[in-house]
Amino acid sequence: MNQAPTDILSQLEVMKRGVVELISEPELVEKLKRGKPLRVKAGFDPTSPDLHLGHTVLIQKMKQFQDLGHHVIFLIGDFTAMIGDPSGRNETRPSLTDLEIKKNVWTYEAQVFKILDPKKTQVVFNSAWMSKLTAKDLIQLASQQTVARMLERDDFEKRYHSGHPIAIHEFLYPLLQGYDSVQLSADVELGGTDQKFNLLVGRELQRHSGHEPQVVMTLPLLIGTDGVQKMSKSYGNFISIKDSPREIFGKVMSLSDALMWSYFELLSDRSLEEVRELRGRVEAGEEHPKEVKQRLAAELVGRFHGKAASQEAREEFDRIFKNKGLPDDLECVHLPKGVEPKILVDLLAELDLVPSKSEARRLIRQGGVSVNELKIDDIERALDATGEYVLRIGKRRFKKVKFT
Repeated sequence: MNQAPTDILSQLEVMKRGVVELISEPELVEKLKRGKPLRVKAGFDPTSPDLHLGHTVLIQKMKQFQDLGHHVIFLIGDFTAMIGDPSGRNETRPSLTDLEIKKNVWTYEAQVFKILDPKKTQVVFNSAWMSKLTAKDLIQLASQQTVARMLERDDFEKRYHSGHPIAIHEFLYPLLQGYDSVQLSADVELGGTDQKFNLLVGRELQRHSGHEPQVVMTLPLLIGTDGVQKMSKSYGNFISIKDSPREIFGKVMSLSDALMWSYFELLSDRSLEEVRELRGRVEAGEEHPKEVKQRLAAELVGRFHGKAASQEAREEFDRIFKNKGLPDDLECVHLPKGVEPKILVDLLAELDLVPSKSEARRLIRQGGVSVNELKIDDIERALDATGEYVLRIGKRRFKKVKFT
């Protein structure tokens, strides 16, 4: 956005972009009419060191609020991470140690400031107030909710009826997240659709404390590169902010044409009007979806690595896939010569190109493995241990092997 819209209707159009549920629009309008910057909160528990594009859906929404002149609060849940958010879980999360949490926290600020303006972003840690809570404070906080209310939560209800255990401390998580909103006097809280229960608890606790309840905005869970499940490191379908330019570009290009538009809406800085125009031209056959997808990939690489890296990634992608070239930084592994041929399945596993030999066999059967640009379909294929080979797995994984 080149210029921040000032009238309420224009602001609402930006704010509601990609939003699944807004609770409630009349309340948001009333807050905007006061003409004061809104305090917009989104929380992230440092349960892993890397943020992926799924996390940036919320961060991108924070940036939109920031561009409109509102005050954004990036909350790092270093205290709540010790509990672990039970949202969408069918079992209790394993507890993290203080050291694990601290290691993950160190990486978060550098990553989020690739999107947010550090001069306009308030970064807070909920341990600042949570660590001061006494047993009496926790009892008073817990008294504001009932067990029946907690069991209304979908994941708790499913676990209860299926006989899966629910630890008492998991009931505390929504209360503590809501208490964050009380402490921060949040006007708006952002979260994924799986966070709705937690966000609504925040509204209830604010009311109980005599504060005006926050507006709740839920956003969709970004579908991962597999096109099926939400983006997650545990599913292996993620695009990390810390991935190399080539990896980000290639992974975005692997998205289906249909899924591409969701990424445009949730992650791109392009206006909704421009995205609609792009989609219309593709559907009319005036533009090829691959060319449009390249613009999306270039935008995301540029956001995290800069324009020069974005251009290089695009040129390398063209060289590899359009011109059948190879990456400039192709890794070469030297192995000792041998008399006996090397079974390809064993070699792929040895070089960590595949997680297991069974996966190597599956890929070979499906035509996903090439040696010197020739597809291999024989799982018994062996290579002479005296030559030089370029191995390709799928479209983006390469490795050169020299037997010396």
